[in-house]
Amino acid sequence: MKAIVYEKYGPPEVLQLREVEKPAPKENELLVKVQAVSLNAYDWHMVMAKPFLVRTMGGGLLKPKSTTPGADIAGVVEAVGSEVKQFKPGDEVFGEIGGSGNGGCAEYAVTVEKALALKPANLSFAEAAAVPMAALTALQGLRDEGQVQAGQRVVIQGAAGGVGTFAVQFAKLFGAEVTAVCSTRNLEQAKALGADHVIDYTQEDFTQNGQQYDLILGVNGYHPLSAYKRALAPQGKYVMAGGSNGQIFQAMLLGSLMSGKGGKTLGGVSAKTRQKDLETIKELLEAGKIKPVIDRRYPLEQTAEALAYVYAGHARGKVVIEVA
Repeated sequence: MKAIVYEKYGPPEVLQLREVEKPAPKENELLVKVQAVSLNAYDWHMVMAKPFLVRTMGGGLLKPKSTTPGADIAGVVEAVGSEVKQFKPGDEVFGEIGGSGNGGCAEYAVTVEKALALKPANLSFAEAAAVPMAALTALQGLRDEGQVQAGQRVVIQGAAGGVGTFAVQFAKLFGAEVTAVCSTRNLEQAKALGADHVIDYTQEDFTQNGQQYDLILGVNGYHPLSAYKRALAPQGKYVMAGGSNGQIFQAMLLGSLMSGKGGKTLGGVSAKTRQKDLETIKELLEAGKIKPVIDRRYPLEQTAEALAYVYAGHARGKVVIEVA
């Protein structure tokens, strides 16, 4: 089968299209014929080993353990192991397979059933592939870490990217008053997704405008934690969902120390693959209450170019690789 492979860490150019052996599922695994896969910041973190901690957190110290990128997939079940109970060959599925099989930038991928759900009936494979990691991060960041409540004032910083576009929609579903922070060219998109207010970060720093918010989801965080803390209401929460390496380390190492006892809290979210959450997201997609936003589509052989575009940080929504 054709697959994108990288044997050493480095820039997107280390990715190569190769013929490799088709994987066979174990007793507890499924073999999925991949139709589409989407790329996330997670993928360039793994390919480039940035930050260095990637190497010590399962990536492989000297060279990558998993040599094919692509955590988000949508496709058709080709075969199932003897212990698989939830799916059968022919089922159309989508899910987040990072850490549970070979990557999705290939014609076939193996994974475990808890990483998948049935594909939303009203979405194409490309649209379904654009959902899992971004939507899980947005949902879990707002609901679980942020404990968002109806009527709260919520900021989505980085509202134009994959996580941000879902976060705006989820925050509105939870009944929040949503302020989307993004660049000039993305203001109208944020409004179309339901944002009540928009702030152009090239013209205004929302942490210095005197407003205070109940929850800030930092999808593309780059301010110091002290700035976010200043912009929070007395019981407000800041949840880091992505940003510069410095921002990530600050949130991980200093968030709990800078949180006020019984008051403001600063922390982060890392998406967890939960089948129940995938099924919740599927229901919302089928009901038309949320939708994926796709910026660009690439064929499998242009995965390196696609990852370079994601790494540049200007994607409006998701970048999808159409495999089939």
